[in-house]
Amino acid sequence: MAEAQDIIVIGGGMAGASVAARLAEAGKRVTLLERESQPGYHSTGRSAAVWEPAYGPLAIRQLTRASLGFFQAPPAGFAEVPLIKPLAILTLAPQERLGRIAEEKAAMPDADLREISVEEAEALAQVMKPGWVKGALLTEAAGALDVDAIHRGFLKSFKAAGGEIVVKAEVTALVSTEAGWTVETTAGTFAAPVVVNAGGAWADEIGRMAGVESIGLKPLRRTALTVAAPEGLDTATLPMILDVDEEFYIKGDAGRLLLSPANEDPESPCDAQPDEYDVALCIWRIEEATTLKITKIDSKWAGLRSFVADKAPVAGFSGKAKGFYWLAGQGGYGIQSAPALSAFAASDILGAGLPEELAKEGFDPASVSPLRLA
Repeated sequence: MAEAQDIIVIGGGMAGASVAARLAEAGKRVTLLERESQPGYHSTGRSAAVWEPAYGPLAIRQLTRASLGFFQAPPAGFAEVPLIKPLAILTLAPQERLGRIAEEKAAMPDADLREISVEEAEALAQVMKPGWVKGALLTEAAGALDVDAIHRGFLKSFKAAGGEIVVKAEVTALVSTEAGWTVETTAGTFAAPVVVNAGGAWADEIGRMAGVESIGLKPLRRTALTVAAPEGLDTATLPMILDVDEEFYIKGDAGRLLLSPANEDPESPCDAQPDEYDVALCIWRIEEATTLKITKIDSKWAGLRSFVADKAPVAGFSGKAKGFYWLAGQGGYGIQSAPALSAFAASDILGAGLPEELAKEGFDPASVSPLRLA
C-alpha cells in the first residue's frame, strides 16, 4: 500500500486536476489517480473550449461568471499563453422556432444577451442561407478558452505544491474504514480520510463501488468534426453560430471550422468514438441552414458530456458515507466553470467559507449538493 495521504482525487480531467491543485496548495497531501496513461484523455481533451456566461442553469452561469477573473489573470507562472480570448456567440432561429428566441432571453435575465435584427445577424454570421434566419440573440461577452493551457496549468500547480499523479490507475474497489478510505487500483492501493470522486462519465460507477447514493448521472455522446473554411471566410472574426435549440453549432478553429450536430446520445462510460450517423446528421443540418458545402472532413471525434437531472453540477459530501466527496455532472460546462467550481469544492472539503467571488454571485451550495438529488 502506498503511503497514506490526506485526500485522494479520482480522475485527472479538468475537474480533478483543478480541485487537486487547490487542495495541494492549501497544504494537503494529495494523490491524483488517473485511469488512462495521461490526464485529460476523455471529455477535457474533447471540449469545444468556450466560456459562455449565458449558457446553462443558474448555478452554472454563476460559476462561469465567477471563473472569469481567473481566466483573465491566472496566478503567476500558471500558463505561458492567454487562457481566454474574446468571442461573440450568435444564437439563431428559423421561422418554425422563432418563438424560442424570446423564451431563451426570458429564461436568463442575468445573461448579457441582446436581440438583434435579421440583417445584422446575417452580416455577422456570413454563412447562413438567405431567409433562414428569422430571429437572433447576440452575446459579445463570451470567450474562447485554451483548454490545454488551463488543464496543464492546474496539473503544473498541483505538482509544484507537492501533489502526486498516478496514471494507469483504474479504480477497482473502494472500502470505507475507520481511518477513511482504501482505494484499490490497477496501479496499487491507496488510502486517505477523504476521497474526491471526479471520475467524469465513470462517477456513478465509482459511487456504486463505494456504496454511496447514485446521483443519476447520464453520459451523453456528442460528435464534432473540423473542415476547411471556405475561401475568403475569416474564421478569426466569425462568431460562434448556435442554433437556438442546439441542433448544430459552428465555431472558427485555427483557420478551420469546428462543426457539431450538438447531439446528446445516451452512452455507457467509454472512450467515445464518432458515430457515422452523427457525422452525416451534422453535415445535413449545417448544409440545410448555411451556404457551406462539406465535401471533406479533416478530423472527427466524440466526447461524453455527463449530466444529472437538473443539469447543474454535483459538488458535496455524500449523505451516506463519511469522507466521500462528489465532484461530477459538469456536462458541457466543466471547462468554463472549473476555476470557481474547484475553489468552491476545495473550500467545502476543507470546511472553509464560500469563496468571495461566488458569494458575490449569490451562489447557493445547496444548488450543487448531491443531497438535492435524493
